[in-house]
Amino acid sequence: MVYTVTLNPALDYEVLVDGFRAGELNRTSREHMHFGGKGVNVSTVLRGLGVETVALGFVAGFTGRALEDGLKAGGIRTDFIRLEEGLTRVNVKIRSGGGGGETEINSQGPPIPAPALEALLQKLDGLGKGDVLVLAGSLPAGLPADVYQTILARVEGRGVLTVVDAARDVLWGVLPYRPFLIKPNSAELGELFGRETLSEEEILPLAQSLQAQGARNVLVSMGGAGSLLLDETGGARRLGVPPGTARHTVGAGDSMVAGFLAGWLSSRDYETAHRMGCAAGSATAFSDGLAGGEEIRSLLADM
Repeated sequence: MVYTVTLNPALDYEVLVDGFRAGELNRTSREHMHFGGKGVNVSTVLRGLGVETVALGFVAGFTGRALEDGLKAGGIRTDFIRLEEGLTRVNVKIRSGGGGGETEINSQGPPIPAPALEALLQKLDGLGKGDVLVLAGSLPAGLPADVYQTILARVEGRGVLTVVDAARDVLWGVLPYRPFLIKPNSAELGELFGRETLSEEEILPLAQSLQAQGARNVLVSMGGAGSLLLDETGGARRLGVPPGTARHTVGAGDSMVAGFLAGWLSSRDYETAHRMGCAAGSATAFSDGLAGGEEIRSLLADM
């Protein structure tokens, strides 16, 4: 079973506004609400690919109930900790037509008390050999900075494959626990090493450094330049982006993680996993929301 942990999930409200103008009345030409947070996105794409998954984390208030109900209606199992105070956050994504780009407004989310964190850790005590645990996203305010390390230490030695999609100090901190997979994008990889920009030639040695410090497999997404996988067998694979028109990037990295896991669980082959990850990430970038299984498989067939 694949378990995803999203410490600060969200309702993502995406709107398209033709010619968005700050400080003025704007009207939407299209709008969409979907259930977000990086781990939630991974669970959603996995479900579309036929992989059973359980979404874990924290929810609060009526927005939290909407998130849970929506995921369950989509066939995704959930086992969230319900908080007594606050509201699950609502993030607003404003896409402006005519080349105006995308503006994001992300909320903070509810406070998470220590007993709620302990309740989550106790749920993770039930994971064992053959299970996959995905930790994805930034940490909400109030949680210890080493919470991912605490979680990895809790499951260590039980045969659980761990996946971490995080940035900066959070990612550095998990490397000693030898995660099965980490997935920085090229900008995050640069941040880790104090570089504002990276050339394609610089990405490989920096990814190798992360692998040398503990990560078993390193998958680097590079936007339009494709992706790089360093696997634990010593392989280094580059894949370009399949033909298509990118509409947005929200959830593309999470889709890549989900596709990689779906491909690896079905084949135990890293080349297959990489191709499926690339297809899933690209399919979401080419869609208005998270790509479904049919869209991903169709793109995979053309790669």
